[in-house]
Amino acid sequence: MPFAIVLAPQAVEDFKRLKANLRASLRSALETHLQSEPRKVSRSRIKRLRGLRRPQYRLRVGEIRVFYDVADTTVETLAIVTKSEAETWLVQFGNPE
Repeated sequence: MPFAIVLAPQAVEDFKRLKANLRASLRSALETHLQSEPRKVSRSRIKRLRGLRRPQYRLRVGEIRVFYDVADTTVETLAIVTKSEAETWLVQFGNPE
């Protein structure tokens, strides 16, 4: 059963700011990885974030990081940031346990 991918308003803005080629590769990665198995942790793509209640997971797509939560059959994408901005975003918006 495929998961529904929902973009938070901030993630929509982040997505629109990306160049067209990055948007295409990101859209493909979201459909490939998050629609079917968003909780499947791998060494290179999906990471379960420890010590945080929110976001729960991070998807790596080249230099782009996608932070998201999974609930039932929905994947809520919270932010789409570059690798250099990821740590700053987590400090500012991450919800510790």
